[in-house]
Amino acid sequence: MPYRILFVCHGNICRSPMAEFVFKHLAGQAGLSKQFEVASAATSTEEIGNPVYPPARQKLAEHGISCAGKVARQLTITDGDYYDLLIGMDEANRRNILRMIDSTNASKVHLLMEFAGQDKEVADPWYTGDFEATWQDVLVGCRGLLNQFFPQR
Repeated sequence: MPYRILFVCHGNICRSPMAEFVFKHLAGQAGLSKQFEVASAATSTEEIGNPVYPPARQKLAEHGISCAGKVARQLTITDGDYYDLLIGMDEANRRNILRMIDSTNASKVHLLMEFAGQDKEVADPWYTGDFEATWQDVLVGCRGLLNQFFPQR
């Protein structure tokens, strides 16, 4: 059975879909796609049904990664039971995830940059417009996460 990972941010149109598709890309490059089931979700309802934000989609495309067909969805209480890891992009996301899932699943909730050994949040491009900084954080975090499962890949 694949390991199930859900990346979560506020709207599910920038950071969490970037993490979803970067992680899928890295796993695929390592020949490990079948080892994971990866998705992303929002803590808010603001963007439900909307596609990935164009600058985020463009940043992924610059690196040969497609996110075609992805639309924002909201985190549900059942996601806490279903997924093995729920990974927030910042502290506000982590707090909201913990409010939205059953407390018995709290140990599954982490911040992405923890997996890179960094005590920081993934840069939020919604406010800065700096999608390159977000790309760099997501890439480092996803590499660190993949390394947790398959060291030295």
